[in-house]
Amino acid sequence: MIPVLDRPFIEWQLEWLVAQGVRDVIFCIGHLGGDIRRHVGTGVSFGIHATYVDEGDALKGTAGALRLAVDELGIATPFYVLYGDSLLDVSVADVSSTYQRSGLPALMTVYRNERRWEESNAVFDGRIVTRYEKLLAAPPTDMVYVDYGFLIIDSAVIDEFVPTGEVADLANVLGRLSSSGRLAGFEASRRFFEIGSPPGLVALEEYLATKRDHAQ
Repeated sequence: MIPVLDRPFIEWQLEWLVAQGVRDVIFCIGHLGGDIRRHVGTGVSFGIHATYVDEGDALKGTAGALRLAVDELGIATPFYVLYGDSLLDVSVADVSSTYQRSGLPALMTVYRNERRWEESNAVFDGRIVTRYEKLLAAPPTDMVYVDYGFLIIDSAVIDEFVPTGEVADLANVLGRLSSSGRLAGFEASRRFFEIGSPPGLVALEEYLATKRDHAQ
């Protein structure tokens, strides 16, 4: 709900999803999540069908939130995961095709970051993410990619790694998948923007303002 050029950030995300052909959106919400529910509602005014899974104040972590969604909604197929603080520029159709061809249970979009926007955390060989680990004190020289913020995960991965009711971090799940050669990758060609920091918010607003001016 953070304002970005006088619009709640969620509106920018939903606009991107609709442009990519996504219509069913599940919101994993927690503390103050009611603000999102009240603003988006059923989603019809944004061109989507919105469903909500609410952790309340007892947060279960990023993987725990997905476990709750899988359990409450009976999800039994692969699904997209989009981080709530990121605005992306990538083709969902291309990502989906790559995932389907890979035959692997999960896919991570990555960007060749080389520590420009934030610390790199992934090693990508052009087909699979061979290592994913955050906050390394001394990242290896081939760790030049960063998690782009868009994933495809088979619900079977949640069943395998995330016990119901427990707190779990998605980064740990993705790390285990990468170390076992089961995390496909897709390289995005355009940078992402995030609102998780004041500099990130400023950069996003400058980007969107420039894009709007060029469209006029």
